[in-house]
Amino acid sequence: MRRVIAIALAGASLGGCSSMSWDMFKSAPPTVQVRLESNPPGADASTSLGPGCKTPCSVSVPAPDAPFTVAFALPKYQPASVPVNVIKNPGDFTTPASVTTDPNPVFAELQPAVPTKPVKKKPHRPRAKPAAAAAQPPAEATPVAASPFPDPGAGKR
Repeated sequence: MRRVIAIALAGASLGGCSSMSWDMFKSAPPTVQVRLESNPPGADASTSLGPGCKTPCSVSVPAPDAPFTVAFALPKYQPASVPVNVIKNPGDFTTPASVTTDPNPVFAELQPAVPTKPVKKKPHRPRAKPAAAAAQPPAEATPVAASPFPDPGAGKR
């Protein structure tokens, strides 16, 4: 009876050989659940690995080999970026391998954007003439000292 079952199983597995893939023996890459929070809530949070959401929320990211960042953005607030470390525990015979992140939850305190104050320009005012210059008669009224150069406007007056 055992031979019949073994032959039947072998035949079933060989019968679907063309559609069988070795991918079914590969384990799926581990994912990490990361909680994203901000104050004030409602910020757009996106990871450098791709996934993002509107805070407060959770995203599932593939467990990276290196640290990644989470960027937070909210209108009328300065953007913030928080680095996230990846901690891999290889496990042993009694515990399975695990991947965690630090910090979790990832939290950002968003600061209000400082509005730029427009620079007020002072209105243009003509400079006042000095009192000594205003008391002198106009230059045309004073006699011209003898000059080696002739006056070009002398004949036009």
